[in-house]
Amino acid sequence: MQAAGLDYQTLRNHAWVARHFEHWRRRGTPSFGHRAEVASLSPAEADTWLGQAERHKRHSWSRNQLRLRLRLRLRESRGGSRPDTPARAGQLRISAPCDRVQRWREAASRGDRDFEEWVLPALDRATAHELGH
Repeated sequence: MQAAGLDYQTLRNHAWVARHFEHWRRRGTPSFGHRAEVASLSPAEADTWLGQAERHKRHSWSRNQLRLRLRLRLRESRGGSRPDTPARAGQLRISAPCDRVQRWREAASRGDRDFEEWVLPALDRATAHELGH
């Protein structure tokens, strides 16, 4: 943990994702966050989704877009309705004191994630806590 500069849970998460991707299947792109999103899928399905994310990266297939598309696919497979138009990510703008934003960015970088990859799960955890889920 000291050598990597990461906490125990972050190292466990990295190891879990790494075990799901043999070395020969790893690519420089998409990111580790992309691989984490598809690690629970079969190798063939994960590679298909990663290939799509890689091909569409210029068109905003961030890790969060990949997550959204996976959720839509899951909803469709459970019999949910398919949207007529592609899902679009909503945008949220908040104002916060600079020192707080800097602390949030530091927390994200310690987890080796960009700010958006860090803040969305943090908001999801806070929401689940507040709603008692």
